[in-house]
Amino acid sequence: MPRGDKSSYTARQKRMAEHIEEGYERRGVGTKEAESRAWATVNKETHGGQKSGSGRGKTEDRSPARKGGRKGGAASASRTSVARAAAAKEAAATRKRNAAKETTSKSAPAGRTTTRSAARSGSARTTARKSATRRTSNRSA
Repeated sequence: MPRGDKSSYTARQKRMAEHIEEGYERRGVGTKEAESRAWATVNKETHGGQKSGSGRGKTEDRSPARKGGRKGGAASASRTSVARAAAAKEAAATRKRNAAKETTSKSAPAGRTTTRSAARSGSARTTARKSATRRTSNRSA
């Protein structure tokens, strides 16, 4: 197997490396350097390629992920409270906007029955019919 061959890595490990690499590139690290750092991180966490043979039952070493989380947490803690509050307000507005989109797309078109009302049991239909009859008889009296 030539050096740098990734055939012994699982699909999950490849996705993990890709995701880590994108994170480094977003932070301004060069493409080749980001790729080598990503694979080094995957190797540290998962103990190398696990497609076949030994090493598949070993527990993952989460220390690189923990280190990244601490670094990211420290960066956000250095922001001012005004900046954090502005980001929180923006996130809340986005969630509200997305929720509104979701409810409008889920509502049934006008004039059609929803699945819940169409799937009523026989006794529920009878009760609805009786109450409608009572309402009309009360109006005429």
